[in-house]
Amino acid sequence: MNNEWDIERAIDAMTASGLSRRTLMRRAGAGALSLGVIGFLAACGDDNGGADAAKTIPKGEIAKNMTFANWPLYIDVKGKGHPTLDQFQDKYGTKVKYVEEINDNVEFFGKVRQQYAQGNSGGRDLHVVTDWMANRMKRLGYVQRLDKSSMPNVVKNIERAVASPDFDPKREFSVPWQSGQVLLIYRKDLTGGDITSINDLFDPKFKGKVTMLTEMRDTVGSVLLGEGINPEDATKDQALEAIDKIEKASNDGQIRRFTGNEYTRDIDKGDSIAILGWSGDAVQLTDGNKNISYSQPEEGFMIFTDSMQVPVGAPHAYTAEKMMDFVYDPDIQAQITAYVNYVPPVKGVRAKLAETDPAIAENELIFPDLSKSHNFKTFSPEDEAEIEAAFQRAIGA
Repeated sequence: MNNEWDIERAIDAMTASGLSRRTLMRRAGAGALSLGVIGFLAACGDDNGGADAAKTIPKGEIAKNMTFANWPLYIDVKGKGHPTLDQFQDKYGTKVKYVEEINDNVEFFGKVRQQYAQGNSGGRDLHVVTDWMANRMKRLGYVQRLDKSSMPNVVKNIERAVASPDFDPKREFSVPWQSGQVLLIYRKDLTGGDITSINDLFDPKFKGKVTMLTEMRDTVGSVLLGEGINPEDATKDQALEAIDKIEKASNDGQIRRFTGNEYTRDIDKGDSIAILGWSGDAVQLTDGNKNISYSQPEEGFMIFTDSMQVPVGAPHAYTAEKMMDFVYDPDIQAQITAYVNYVPPVKGVRAKLAETDPAIAENELIFPDLSKSHNFKTFSPEDEAEIEAAFQRAIGA
């Protein structure tokens, strides 16, 4: 099968017969599926037909409600509400149903794939996924083309560093939500000292108390750095060797489990004491528990950008564009940044925070020195498929 849409139909037939996506991934890793199907599951090919056929969101009326799907701990909170969403409602009269349903990109993709393939958003008007997954959504035709004329704040205020990724150089299908770093987070009261190296996670004294991320690029990229290999330059064999190291550590009981945002509960309770985690969570965890600390790995750190998209079939697509534009007001973005502690994609936020909260404006996790930052290499679809299948097998997915 050479055509991505043929692969899609084949997967639909297999899932209809009772096979779950996780089962398919395990069979892929074992060599039981064709390379074309593995390529769909892990990389979804390099066809861009879905994006080419996408229609631009038409202008319309502002809706009375909309649904926004996001990750946990990823928007400002006050009491039981969200100030940003309340202010959006004050301005437009739109009540936002905010759903924290995304803990892992692959898991979320598996959840929505069949709906999106049928042009059904499941009621979602916005979702937030990491840029590599945003690329997959775009290629498959699962998201709508944005009308930038409806989003003047985005056009004016998007930071240059995130404005033109190779998969969406004009940001016609995605708008950055936040960026961040992959850090070492640890319980300093239980580790006996600071953790400064990726390789510390493999120290036998932490056996059974280590958590790594289900995000392949974050975990494998970090382990590559620990081996002295730049993830941007890694070969397929080097990536697979890093996965072998991870799988051995998991099988030996060194690694307790692999998670998305669930690690926040593990470290707070002390079930895990040394983890790979995301920078915004790190700041929030240390605020809530003074025994938790974090560090940028001495070998360097992985970075990521999560972006907003409007899925096909979104019932209130134009209103979703207005939400995107709303959070690109530097005043609104500053209040989000002050709470989530991730890297804002909006110009002028640091100046705003310098006036209201100088400590945040000087926080190196929020406005980092990127000289030691790294991105994961973009492999060919075939190599990415093999790497993804090996990682899914290693983490027991």
